This record gives sequence, C-alpha cells and structure tokens, in this order.
Amino acid sequence: MIKAILNFFDVLEDYVRITLSHYPIVYAFVGGVGIVLFWKGVWETAEYAPILFGPGSVLVGMLILLTTGLMVSFFIGDNIIISGFNREKKLVEKTEGEVRNERNTMHHAIDRLEHIEQMLERLETKESN
Repeated sequence: MIKAILNFFDVLEDYVRITLSHYPIVYAFVGGVGIVLFWKGVWETAEYAPILFGPGSVLVGMLILLTTGLMVSFFIGDNIIISGFNREKKLVEKTEGEVRNERNTMHHAIDRLEHIEQMLERLETKESN
C-alpha cells in the first residue's frame, strides 16, 4: 500500500516537474509558495513546544543540521568548500583572461568527450554488424 502511494507521488512529481519546466516563472511562483507554506507550518508547529523558543530553538536546529550534515553545505555551500580545497580564486577575483582560459579549457574538454563518444558509437555499430 505504501509502495503504491510513493509510486503515485513519484509519477505525479515527474509529470508536474516536466510540465512546469516549460513555464519557469509559474514554476518559480508555485515553488516559492510551497516553500513559504512549508516553513510557515514548521514555525507554527514549533510554537507548541516550549523548548523551541529562543536559544532552545537555535540549539535544537543546530543539533539537527550538524547531525544530518546540512549545516555547512547549506550555509556555506559545497562549491565554496571544494574551491577552497583546490585553492581556486572566487569568480570575482579572477581576471578576464583567467575566466576565458577556464572557459576554453572546458570547451576543449567537451569537444574531446564528444569525439570519444563518437568513436565509441562507431565501435558499437561495428560490433553489432
């Protein structure tokens, strides 16, 4: 029974997402309303627990975020952490030449991958004949 319900909502989500992706402004509005109503519900539900006022709310929230591993990724973001490990500059710190070089490198890599993909497709067609 639960599996059927989950499957229904999975199919429904795919249909709605595909349909709304053709109308980005409507999609953004619907998503924004959903997010606001979700957090409104969380806020109003938290008011029923006396421990969730002031510092108690901060501590419980931090405990949940730290336990689930979402604290750093939400507030800082994975890209910033990875760029720090790689000692990359922020986009605003890069010169125009560095940005162009990076873009050219990405285009070159994409071209190479497309070439490799074409070679693999040719090999597959030769093997199937």
